[in-house]
Amino acid sequence: MTIKIVANDKGNPPGKLADAELHFTDGPLAGLKLIGFAVWERRTGTGRNVTFPARQYSVNGERRSFALLRPTVDSTAQNGIRDLILEAYEAFAGAQIEATA
Repeated sequence: MTIKIVANDKGNPPGKLADAELHFTDGPLAGLKLIGFAVWERRTGTGRNVTFPARQYSVNGERRSFALLRPTVDSTAQNGIRDLILEAYEAFAGAQIEATA
């Protein structure tokens, strides 16, 4: 699997730094990609956060979100992919800075 980072050059919505895609290179998912991940600046200004693909829906006029990628047993299973996406973003951002220098 590789992680592709797509910069949010438009700056809209505010705080969104980039989109991330998971490209599968081996196994039964080879040749497919999973989209819908995003890298955001934290509102507190320290660090970054990753959001996962989700579908929005309404219940009694209230907007809710249904996560499309969820753990089967271990509730911390998402931490691994979150960390990999953040590492890929850091490498991408570092390469962008070097390219403009």
